[in-house]
Amino acid sequence: MKMRATLLNEEIAGQARNDGRSIPSDQLPINADGSVFHLHLKPEQLADKIVMMGDPERVPLVASFFDSVEFDQQCREFRTITGMYKGKRITALSHGIGCDNLDIVMTELDALANIDLQKREVKAESFRQLTLVRIGTSGGLQPFCPIGSYVASEISMGMDGLLFFYAVGDQLNDWNLTKKFVQHTNWSMHRAVPYFVRADEELLNRVGHDMIRGITVSASGFYGPQGRHVRLGLSYPEQNSLLESFESDGLKICNYEMESAALTGLAALMGHKAMTACLIIAGRYSGEMNTDYKGSFNDLIKKVLNRI
Repeated sequence: MKMRATLLNEEIAGQARNDGRSIPSDQLPINADGSVFHLHLKPEQLADKIVMMGDPERVPLVASFFDSVEFDQQCREFRTITGMYKGKRITALSHGIGCDNLDIVMTELDALANIDLQKREVKAESFRQLTLVRIGTSGGLQPFCPIGSYVASEISMGMDGLLFFYAVGDQLNDWNLTKKFVQHTNWSMHRAVPYFVRADEELLNRVGHDMIRGITVSASGFYGPQGRHVRLGLSYPEQNSLLESFESDGLKICNYEMESAALTGLAALMGHKAMTACLIIAGRYSGEMNTDYKGSFNDLIKKVLNRI
């Protein structure tokens, strides 16, 4: 199953590598200084190894472990610092919150790596593969994912439908898992069809070999989509209990966050290696939350920097 998924990912990614067209400026905006529109980065400012996080204030935290810094830039919620760590050139980058932000970030990162921004053409002579590890905080959905534990997302489930906006996104989705999940949860078709994508297997084993492994749900919001009831009532109040009880091939849904499915899916479509590793700071199963998690998060940063 995993080998088949890897081969399929390579086949799908190959379809996106060079379609021979010139990309119009409305399709890929480039700033006057030659940088991509949202990230304000130029190709030479991006390392092949990228550590990603939602909060821009976490970027200098990651960079504080670097031996040297060569570049520091911020535009909107996108903070980027590139530097050296133990002989490895690494970019720390914030992507903001939500799968919609990941659509922007992944498209522009891939453009920096694989598009000649002056000619506006996909580079025909070579393919530059990026390695991306997202580190974040999330809520645990199982008793075996207690506060303070680390979860490596073997499979990510997207609630947002993003993958299906791309021509071959339906080929990447694990439709068997979608069918099982829809049947188990009686998923309403008024919502986007959930999609399931696997992390890069080699990267997952290298970075997350000693972490809890399972399915991560990338929710399309923080409150209602994650079953939080504040003032507005929920259309699906039994959602979290059904997520907790879902299982496929020995894997259970471990945690909620908001970006892993978009990152993993788009990276696979583009031919890059990607995965997500999260620190559990909220026990959705136990109803507890820890807001003082700095020490544990620093430990996760160091693990990822050493293994990426």
